[in-house]
Amino acid sequence: MSAIHIKSPALSLRAGKRALTLIRERGLQPADVAILPGAAGGPKGLGIQGLDLALFGDWLPRVPRERTLIGASIGSWRFASACLPDASAGIRRLGELYTSQRFAKGVSMAEVSRSCVRLLDELLDGQDAAVLNNPLYRLNIVVVKSHGLLRHDHKGKLGLGLSSVIGNNLLARQRLARHFDRVILHDIRQVPPLAKLEDFRSHFHALDSSNLRQALLASGSIPMVMEAIREIPGLEPGAYRDGGLLDYHLDLPYAGDGVVLYPHFTDKVVPGWFDKGLPWRRGDTQRLQDVLLLSPSREYLAALPHGKLPDRSDFKRFLGNDMGRESYWRQAMAESERLGDEFLELADSGRLADRLQPL
Repeated sequence: MSAIHIKSPALSLRAGKRALTLIRERGLQPADVAILPGAAGGPKGLGIQGLDLALFGDWLPRVPRERTLIGASIGSWRFASACLPDASAGIRRLGELYTSQRFAKGVSMAEVSRSCVRLLDELLDGQDAAVLNNPLYRLNIVVVKSHGLLRHDHKGKLGLGLSSVIGNNLLARQRLARHFDRVILHDIRQVPPLAKLEDFRSHFHALDSSNLRQALLASGSIPMVMEAIREIPGLEPGAYRDGGLLDYHLDLPYAGDGVVLYPHFTDKVVPGWFDKGLPWRRGDTQRLQDVLLLSPSREYLAALPHGKLPDRSDFKRFLGNDMGRESYWRQAMAESERLGDEFLELADSGRLADRLQPL
């Protein structure tokens, strides 16, 4: 008798309390989705490219409606790509442009920043207005404004500032208010659908064609890796950096009339970048009641080359072997189409609710 092979699931599906109830009662339709968050995480975002392609290239456009996209760092770049006139082409172009970046040993922060400027120039290709005027999506970009020693790009001062941040964050997440303000640049056509933000000083500014690229660049400007962005048109001069420093996985008080559909690279929500090593810091279940979190399953990850999604450590792992890294990342992007295919099959068959677990 031949063995029966049961294919392991590629997707993990976790839902907050209200989303869990809604989907178990009547399934999930594109019309239900009002908000999509996009987490920080660098190349990990490329590892779920297939999920983005299925959502923005197929499933969501089946029922056009106004939808809010809220992204930090690579999440904002993914969503800007999805707002281009051809969402699928934009998403694929981001993956290829990001993958083909090459950095020599000892690369400076200025050189990495210049490389990312070129990436965004090629990605947007003069279509900034199309991103801002997308008929379906309302783009929101999360950045932080840095204070104290974090205003500097001198590695010594910046290192001391980051040490202080780590210490304060261990004591209490709220103490990060000494170091950062949250800034959300948003589509002028819509007030961001968030309840009042009371955890940190938060500022809202309109996105327009004069500041879109600087906002995207700032949102991905990791301290010690890239320079701070000093000028964003429409904002006060300052040191603007990666939005994931405060809002790594966008644990925000979402408000509105629908499901918060979250294509993510992990099955948990970690509030801030400095909480990555703190297992007791997790997203607020009240804030995440409407969230449906889609992420690669453990079985899927284990089957990937190196047993993980692409990440920034690969630049060191493959130092001097850019072709090897690029091949690995392209393989991971190609494999991620399984994630999108599985989501479409579950949603279209009505079996999505059978796979849900509580978030």
